[in-house]
Amino acid sequence: MSIIDSFADVKILRYSVGGFEQLSKNQKFLLYYLSEAALWGREILFHQNGGDETILLLRTLDAIYAHQQQNGNLDERLALYAKRVWFCSGVHHHYSNDKFLPEFSREEFHNWLSQVADFEKQTGMSADCAEESLARLIFDKDYKPKKVCLDNGVDLVKSSAVNFYEGISQSDVEQYYKNAGRNALNSKLVCNANGEFEEQVWRIGGMYSDAIERIVENLKRAAQYAENELQRDIINTLIAYYEKGDLSLFDEYNKKWVTEKQSAIDFINGFIEVYSDPLGYKGTWESIVELVDTASSERIRLISENAQWFEDHSPIDAEFRKPQVTGVSMRVVNAVMLAGDCYPATPIGVNLPNAEWIREQFGSKSISLGNITHAHHEAAKSGGVLSEFAYDEDEVRRTRAVGTLADDLHTQLHECLGHGSGRMREGVTLDALKAYGSTLEEARADLFALYFMADEKMIELGIVPSLDVAWAHYDAYLRSGMLVQLARIAEGKNVEESHMRNRLLISKYAIEKGAPVGAVKMIVRDGKHYIKIYDYQALRQIFGELLREVQRIKSTGDYEAARNMVETYGVRIDAELHHEIRERYQKLGIKPFSGFVNPRLHLTDDGDVTIDYTEAYDEQMLRYGRDYKILSCK
Repeated sequence: MSIIDSFADVKILRYSVGGFEQLSKNQKFLLYYLSEAALWGREILFHQNGGDETILLLRTLDAIYAHQQQNGNLDERLALYAKRVWFCSGVHHHYSNDKFLPEFSREEFHNWLSQVADFEKQTGMSADCAEESLARLIFDKDYKPKKVCLDNGVDLVKSSAVNFYEGISQSDVEQYYKNAGRNALNSKLVCNANGEFEEQVWRIGGMYSDAIERIVENLKRAAQYAENELQRDIINTLIAYYEKGDLSLFDEYNKKWVTEKQSAIDFINGFIEVYSDPLGYKGTWESIVELVDTASSERIRLISENAQWFEDHSPIDAEFRKPQVTGVSMRVVNAVMLAGDCYPATPIGVNLPNAEWIREQFGSKSISLGNITHAHHEAAKSGGVLSEFAYDEDEVRRTRAVGTLADDLHTQLHECLGHGSGRMREGVTLDALKAYGSTLEEARADLFALYFMADEKMIELGIVPSLDVAWAHYDAYLRSGMLVQLARIAEGKNVEESHMRNRLLISKYAIEKGAPVGAVKMIVRDGKHYIKIYDYQALRQIFGELLREVQRIKSTGDYEAARNMVETYGVRIDAELHHEIRERYQKLGIKPFSGFVNPRLHLTDDGDVTIDYTEAYDEQMLRYGRDYKILSCK
């Protein structure tokens, strides 16, 4: 797919939906209403990332951008800032979590605001009031400087800009949920005027009610076109959860969703991932609507059907293996609509549900987003990153020959089996590792994939032609984790995002343990750093040893070991190496991050649904701002 827009450190791509035209009208209507349910949740994420201020900022930027565009005088600096806010659903970088500032002045912002004649009609607030309300958020670098703060030794709640807690400290939150004996995924915890803690539940009649009512309205319409009774029951159970806010209903929804594997259409919708909560309690809102790619799912079927073999042969302690793997499945799908925390940047694979007890008793379901992965691969064919950072031509050759297969296999093992593997010691809860839990969970799934993709079982099952596929990914993983991904981080900064911490942790650990035994080394040639793997099998054993320890930490809830591992290997970057990598990457003239525009689904006058791929990035964002405006900005 071609790049349709670029700004800052981001390139915007487009994905296509294979198989859409062959669907029945009922299936197209199901996709349409599930997509509408997805889009109506858009503003929830903006509010979760920064509260009322962020909604007001969204309204204000939309108004100024549209006005300038219509008058043919769109200022490039305003356009850049607006595109970044749209992309990040707020004022913080989507990976580093650091606040970004505009290149324009407050005086220029004032002048632009004053030129929008119907500003108050669009926002419900005068231009002067809006400017006063937004000044600190836009221009003060010290006001809400981090979206999610994971720094060791500080109050993570008070240091994070996310809107999950109010008037409350980290220790208060931890004590509250320790006493409550439950994890409230779908609420904001506040200290009220009486000094009492209360949860503002995200449901109809509660917080985000206006948006959730629209989500439910479209889910009800979607249920009318369900492909089977189980799918209809799943949708209706999700509706009941949104109506009551009762997490036991969300558990019921997840248990049913895991078992539904026959339909051509599937979806994710809800408050799900906890990466944006520094304490790992609260779920950000997201949705993916997807169409199953039956022809591409054969490799995954072989993996999931042999899940018990992989569990039995895992290098982890026998105590932490599942004696019986239940309900593990994965399918390749084509994304049809992305929303919330999956848009514009989106994962390439998903494994749900996150509740460990549901995984252990009922299993898990994974998806690999085939059309998203394809778009990434197409965009990566040019740019020169591989040639610049690979150690030698053999590495380049192997990556070009089997790198796409290797990358897909790693994702599928990570999502389908990695996240679903292992078990907790009785009495240990998922939040025991606090701010380090997300990083180590991603490391656990990555290590599982790295270890098993180099097993002869892969050849026996016919999944790979040779172990060259694994060796190509070992090259790519360390090359990315230790070198290339550093280009995404501003100099002088630590690694903040959980997936990036995970990759750095594994890579740095592998090199530290592998160098003395001649398995892998960091090589300097002509003043540039490279990774050279000498013994792939020895490196595999190191991955297995690390997997064993990471699983032990998770299963036992060993917080101190988690903190020590992440802080030692996953946070800090050597300053000289960092400068070198950024300089090498910048000379290539490419953007390190990618995002997507969605296709647009249309209801036609003759009772059909069509799909359109022509919308530009800013055009889509402005349309979403007009058509799915729902939350108050006051």
